[in-house]
Amino acid sequence: MNWLITGGCGFVGSNLADHLLEAGHEVAVLDNLSRYGSSNNLEWLRSRHSGFGYFGEDVRNAAAVARVVKELQPDAVAHLAGQVAATTSLENPRLDFEINAGGTFNVLDAVRLGRPEAIVLYSSTNKVYGSLEYLRSELSGKRYVLPDYPAGLDESVAVDPTTPYGCSKAAADQYVKDYFRMYGIRTVVFRHSSMYGGRQFATFDQGWVGWFCQQALRMRDAGAAPFTIAGDGMQVRDLLHSRDLIRCYTQAVRHIDRAAGEVFNIGGGWENSLSLLELFAHLEASVGVRMRFEKTPWRIADQKVFIAGCGKAKDIIQWSPEVSYRDGLEQAIEWAGQAG
Repeated sequence: MNWLITGGCGFVGSNLADHLLEAGHEVAVLDNLSRYGSSNNLEWLRSRHSGFGYFGEDVRNAAAVARVVKELQPDAVAHLAGQVAATTSLENPRLDFEINAGGTFNVLDAVRLGRPEAIVLYSSTNKVYGSLEYLRSELSGKRYVLPDYPAGLDESVAVDPTTPYGCSKAAADQYVKDYFRMYGIRTVVFRHSSMYGGRQFATFDQGWVGWFCQQALRMRDAGAAPFTIAGDGMQVRDLLHSRDLIRCYTQAVRHIDRAAGEVFNIGGGWENSLSLLELFAHLEASVGVRMRFEKTPWRIADQKVFIAGCGKAKDIIQWSPEVSYRDGLEQAIEWAGQAG
């Protein structure tokens, strides 16, 4: 197939591009290289593959996106480009809106006008569900639990975003759904949980699993200053490894006759869920350090628990997570050491 990946030099995009190129597909990536680490990922892709296209464009530029789609005539578009930090959205909500909502609209309309046969796969987020503060939560050991949702949260949960980031991603999410309903574009929405793996240049604001792996390695220095966490450390997420992410996208294409127009919660599930404190215990045992940290106030609209219920994805696209957090974290620690 002929693939176009927006944000193709980001964490997910570079992993997906590498996999598709290894499998013999034609691939072009569109990325303005504004994200920390994206230039490194472009050079990594070039060191491994010679036969892919690169467009240094910004998804906010509607004419440029339309030109690329018309020129390439892709069979599938993985739309991964986006502004990814809630903190940035609070500081600059207009930028967040223009990239996430406006950029997604530009991609959709470029496909509608220039390649309506293409499949469009959109990387959304669990943040479209908002803070979920109305859900009943309880403490159990070192984590919060949602006793009314023992198998995780499915797609019937109300979309109720908080923070400009949640709003911009939800707006884009709804546009992607509607372009299937109104124009027949074969779109798929993935509402992802916490993603991690190689090629992720994690920062304090985004990529928390990788960030805490970096902090664990830093703790090997007895004089290293403590790091900070927001909240009490008992908030829970399910960890989704990049290898499982890639399978999710390729499985959706394989089953597009059933997947078109659908929304899927995609995460590691209950078996791969961890609170921050549980993650720290694992890192302490794995790296042989003591995680020294200080607590700060909760982040605005933070979810106490998000664990994706992946039953719909299993039923429709035959996908469920396979990489255990234990195996994935060992690889993440190794990558954190390489990335510095």
